[in-house]
Amino acid sequence: MDMVGSVASMTGSVDPDRTEWDVIVIGGGPPGENVAAYAGDGSGLSAVIVEQELVGGECSYWACMPSKALLRPIEVLDTARKLPGARQALDGRTVDVAAVLARRDAFTSHHDDSSQVQWANGAGIDIVRGRGRLTGDRTVGVTLPGGETRTLTARHAVVLATGTRASVPPIDGLREALPWTSRDVTNLHEVPRRVVVIGGGVVACESVTWLHGLGSEQLTVIEGSQRLLARTEPFAGELVAEQFGKAGIDVRLGGRAASVRREGPRDTGEGHVHGGEVTVTLEDGSSVTADEIVVAAGRTPNSDDLGLDTVGVAANEHGYLDVDDHLTVTGSQWLYAVGDLCGRALLTHMGKYQGRIAGDVIAARAAGRPLDDTRFTDRADHGVVPQVTFTDPEVGSVGQTAAQARAAGIDVETVEYDIGSVAGAALLRDDYVGRANLVIDHASDTLVGATFVGFGIAELVHSATVAVIGQVPMSTLWHAVPSYPTVSEIWLRLLETLRTQRTSS
Repeated sequence: MDMVGSVASMTGSVDPDRTEWDVIVIGGGPPGENVAAYAGDGSGLSAVIVEQELVGGECSYWACMPSKALLRPIEVLDTARKLPGARQALDGRTVDVAAVLARRDAFTSHHDDSSQVQWANGAGIDIVRGRGRLTGDRTVGVTLPGGETRTLTARHAVVLATGTRASVPPIDGLREALPWTSRDVTNLHEVPRRVVVIGGGVVACESVTWLHGLGSEQLTVIEGSQRLLARTEPFAGELVAEQFGKAGIDVRLGGRAASVRREGPRDTGEGHVHGGEVTVTLEDGSSVTADEIVVAAGRTPNSDDLGLDTVGVAANEHGYLDVDDHLTVTGSQWLYAVGDLCGRALLTHMGKYQGRIAGDVIAARAAGRPLDDTRFTDRADHGVVPQVTFTDPEVGSVGQTAAQARAAGIDVETVEYDIGSVAGAALLRDDYVGRANLVIDHASDTLVGATFVGFGIAELVHSATVAVIGQVPMSTLWHAVPSYPTVSEIWLRLLETLRTQRTSS
């Protein structure tokens, strides 16, 4: 039984004859779930989610949760290898691949969304299975799993939360080769011995990390730009590439695939090798042969079949929906877009944040209340987006890079420090590799960006996020004393270095 078909009969608590709700949400991922929950919480508004796949969305089954479940055992084992006393106990042991995959499957509930549906129903949210699209003012047509159609009407708002899908670039022969996308590589059922990865962003780098940890012997990364993780500070991608190289991973920066050929491509199912050997020929004439190819070359918004034309709305040139800071679609008073679809920040936590704001806005507008409280306005998407890339070393950042800040006309000063020289970091593992920097608005003396690279830095990002969103002066941060010995001591070292820079200039 297929994944969708196995749950298609579950419709939550919906009366089959019901046609009207206060709020209709198309898309049942985390952003859509949050909109529905926040719109109804304490307001009495009714909400229904229309979902064509699994309630919980990409994050729960094909992205955040399975990828981090794959990475954690690898991280723990690698850490032990770097610690005398623990290293000796390993005696050359490697991860138990079957056990890692089983744990991954447990975190994705074996692609069974029953618990998510139960949560929704418990929160008073109905679920309708099927493909939803706009058919008119506050009206949604749903094509049900059996092919019949159903028309739903919203009293107050329709929210579009349909997300994005993996992009497959127009490389000769690539689509015909049936490459793995993010869904395949997070839900792999076998570990290919040789893998070539197209792309050098977050998905590519994290995928390479767990493929290497699970036993892929030959990994090649082909990235068209001159560095990995191109949207971060330059040193972040450089450190990741350096560690990849030490691990025997072939990183080809500035390389572009010209063509792809595969022997006997076959649709063998998600996470299974899709046929015979794959040969990737680059523009410089060199080639790479592998057992599987992974495409991690960006995302495409799911806006092409939403019926936007029926309500006089159009996606922008990139396929995303433009919204204001109340998450209302431009040109509409009742249509909202949250999550990846609005193109502001393609991250689960940011989509959930947008969902919380949109839900509160919908409830306030329905009650005739003004939107003068800060919780009704999206602030974080404007230069305060946090993100962690779970490579080895980890890359965490919030706000703007120095280059981005300067491009925005901000007079900035920067400060950097080697995280490995901090006592708390050195205690975590031998051969600690890491670096941190702060980007400071010279005029206001407040933080506008921060980047941390190193083992265990993921939990540092939120402190930086608070500093950026709170516009905390650097003089005040001096009195935020880090506990010793922790990696957080990097804050003190950065501030000390900043003081030295300023007194010597």
